[in-house]
Amino acid sequence: MSELQQWINSYLIKWGLVRDSANIWDNLIVLLLVIAVTVGIDYTCRYIFLGLFKRFAKRTKNQWDDLIVERKIINKLMHLIPAILVYIMLPLALPRAEMPTLLGILQMICSIYIVAVILRFINAALNLLLEIYNRKEAFKNKPLKGFVQIIQVLVFFVGFIIIISILIGKSPATLFAGLGASAAILMLVFKDTILGFVAGIQLSANDMLRPGDWITMTKYGADGTVIEVTLNSIKVRNFDNTITMIPPYALVSDSFQNWRGMQESGGRRVKRSINIDMNSVRFCTPEMLDKFRKISLLTEYIDTKQQELERYNKEHNIDGSIKVNGRRQTNLGVFRAYLVNYLKSNPDVNKDLTCMVRQLQPTEKGIPMELYFFAATTVWIPYEGIQSDVFDHILAVLPEFDLQVFQEVSGSDLRHLRIETAN
Repeated sequence: MSELQQWINSYLIKWGLVRDSANIWDNLIVLLLVIAVTVGIDYTCRYIFLGLFKRFAKRTKNQWDDLIVERKIINKLMHLIPAILVYIMLPLALPRAEMPTLLGILQMICSIYIVAVILRFINAALNLLLEIYNRKEAFKNKPLKGFVQIIQVLVFFVGFIIIISILIGKSPATLFAGLGASAAILMLVFKDTILGFVAGIQLSANDMLRPGDWITMTKYGADGTVIEVTLNSIKVRNFDNTITMIPPYALVSDSFQNWRGMQESGGRRVKRSINIDMNSVRFCTPEMLDKFRKISLLTEYIDTKQQELERYNKEHNIDGSIKVNGRRQTNLGVFRAYLVNYLKSNPDVNKDLTCMVRQLQPTEKGIPMELYFFAATTVWIPYEGIQSDVFDHILAVLPEFDLQVFQEVSGSDLRHLRIETAN
């Protein structure tokens, strides 16, 4: 029995308590004193250290110390102080020789509580570290959350093993050695976590995916922006505001489309064609060329091209009385040149990227005239407006070149034809 207990015990006996009752009461009083001392020290440390750190955080311009105060990181660490003090001072209230079982149980509870507090502190510190790095531009679009979750899983796994070892009174090293024999079961239980861990490393190392990327993965119905990359799932907000969850390993094993390159290029591709009726294609007459010269985008082209063709025909003694002889301009060729000049003069078209107009293989639906260019924006709504404006203009200007759009015959067309025939 300690001197403090003997002193309390002697006073309790003087106050009229029998010796057996005095022994119980002095243990209880010492235990209450231990708790009171630890609580007092805990509040003192909180008042002194937390007060000093809060004043320090207010005086600095750094964000990390403000976040430590806001997230109460130091508060979580301070919980260790009373737990450690109680663990150390318990033998004063409950001597091992007199109450070995009760002392062992209470110290076991303290040990588990200390491990739980440490795990909680490490978890909060890792979340704080993730938040700090996410606020930095260099790390803003990096999938760091998956790696932090991996560390958190490992920390909690180790903490769980330590708690089990405390409960059964075995060394943690013994439990870790025993886990080797059950590795196959662990791999089966944590299969998705392990696959997610490996996939996360591959996605990050190869810079395949970042939060904020627009991805398309038809197999999983994903077409939208990546809003979160975690250990077990990739969260995608689709353009219809639904959320699609994709396993990380699926992005490695399957194919997906990442639109980041398009967004960073400063232009979004337009690849669309319009079918020209082949019956409307013809050689240009002098009257047609005079008409085309009045179009500002074609004046220089008509003169230059006409001089080139006349020089060629003259050098080769071409008989111009027959149109099929030599080289001549066609309304379709002039129209194609007009479209090229129109796109190059359009401020909504990115001039630094590919811009061309080409004919595709003629089909039973006419001659496809394809426009291949890049809009000067990657934002969806303005992009759709730009390509719509371009094709609105094309459809309106086609008759000026004596060309017609190919269109399938409909029932109303047949009715008009029968009425005209009847009349």
